[in-house]
Amino acid sequence: MEQAKAADILIRSARPDDFAQWKILWDDYNAFYGRSGPTALPREITDTTWARIHDETEPVHALVAESAGRLLGLAHYLYHRNTILIGPTCYLQDLFTAEAARGKGVGRALIEELYRRAGAAGAERVYWHTHHTNATARRLYDTVATDSGFIVYRKAI
Repeated sequence: MEQAKAADILIRSARPDDFAQWKILWDDYNAFYGRSGPTALPREITDTTWARIHDETEPVHALVAESAGRLLGLAHYLYHRNTILIGPTCYLQDLFTAEAARGKGVGRALIEELYRRAGAAGAERVYWHTHHTNATARRLYDTVATDSGFIVYRKAI
């Protein structure tokens, strides 16, 4: 298991024994996007996501940021094919930093480690989405990537 260290922040792959701390971050992340209380994700989705992260046959992966034994952030990502590139593309699906750790380089460290791992895996691109109102995160994103200008459309099936 490879890991990167920035100052007192350790970025590493999530481990099965991280579940309790990961779930707190996961729940806070989902609450940030309005998925809490009556709109919370069913526990089955959380459990399935966690299982996929630790299943070597799944394309889903997770990084966590740790300091002094406490998880401060998470990044979930997956690899997929792309019709305009030969190598895989890496999609950063979820990125979250605990409120108390914001502004301390956690998000940047997670993204930089993801870039390193994606490159090592042969990925030709890393991309992600964020809500246009997420101004705090966008200030970071504007320094580590380029806004593609694309708008995302979706329909639940």
